[in-house]
Amino acid sequence: QVQLVESGGGLLQAGGSLTLSCAASGNIFKINTMGWYRQAPGLQRELVATISSGGSTNYADSVKGRFTISGDNAKRTVYLQMNSLKPEDTAVYYCNAEVVHWFTRKNVDYWGKGTLVTVSS
Repeated sequence: QVQLVESGGGLLQAGGSLTLSCAASGNIFKINTMGWYRQAPGLQRELVATISSGGSTNYADSVKGRFTISGDNAKRTVYLQMNSLKPEDTAVYYCNAEVVHWFTRKNVDYWGKGTLVTVSS
């Protein structure tokens, strides 16, 4: 099995900064991409940012210029640095990883349990 463990969520005021981290472990042969998604109350889960094993990044328009995704391949960890946070960034943030499973050598998607970020105005 593969586990994704997120950390770093919390409550803060608008304009503040926060860094989320997500560490992957388990039966991983290779990580293709890791990323962050978020789900606000009453809304669908949406992409925030992704990063490939080669370092290519992709961001939602709503976070471009404010959020930065980075990864540490050796630690199998992805980070999301969030600056200039707004109340509309309030959501549960989920870590996602597409990995090549160690035993089956197939691509499999995994999700973390989520970490809550609350931004007050």
